[in-house]
Amino acid sequence: MEFLERFLRFPLEQLPLIIVVLLIAFTVHEFAHAFTAYKLGDTTAKDQGRLTLNPIQHLDPLGTLFILIVGFGWARPVPVNRYHFKNPRVGGIFVSLMGPISNLILAFIGAGIFNIFVMTGVAGSLHPLVTQFFNLFVYFNVLLFVFNLLPLPPLDGYRILEDLLPNKNRARMTQYESFGALIFLVLVITPLGHYTIYPIINTAVPFVIQSIQRIFSIFL
Repeated sequence: MEFLERFLRFPLEQLPLIIVVLLIAFTVHEFAHAFTAYKLGDTTAKDQGRLTLNPIQHLDPLGTLFILIVGFGWARPVPVNRYHFKNPRVGGIFVSLMGPISNLILAFIGAGIFNIFVMTGVAGSLHPLVTQFFNLFVYFNVLLFVFNLLPLPPLDGYRILEDLLPNKNRARMTQYESFGALIFLVLVITPLGHYTIYPIINTAVPFVIQSIQRIFSIFL
């Protein structure tokens, strides 16, 4: 057990709760991409069985392993053919954006339910695991919201940036995308991340969580 804990970002006893949280967070995130694309006229994800809330269809083994080891990761990207949209650029932005937004909504829902427990006086009688679950639920969904908005391939923030830039810049980005994905992995698994990605994550995630709590504190 001690040997395993050396490689995990989180305590081993939290692992079952984290796995449940990730199953929900990743599944809803990818479903949001697929559902938005479908509503905008692209059936690619639906045709490939990705318009579903079945987590097996969405989990990426490496991405899940990364979140357990380094603290953040990813699911299997939903296939999207943006040229099925009436406006490929606008449609592409909406599809990319709805994944992270779905995680932010989940964080609000989790925080809202727990704050209802607090307001009704139920929170004090809850089992510690329940409280821990809601804390992890809010944390990981905010983490995925922030992380996926980073403008690095293969994240949603990169896709949004692609669609915002002129065609000539988009073509150049596509040309070097594989190198960008390699740079992303280097930043995630080496100490370079402590000077690039981690400061953003460590600043933005607590800020978003505190902002959510401030909104609910109005009603307490």
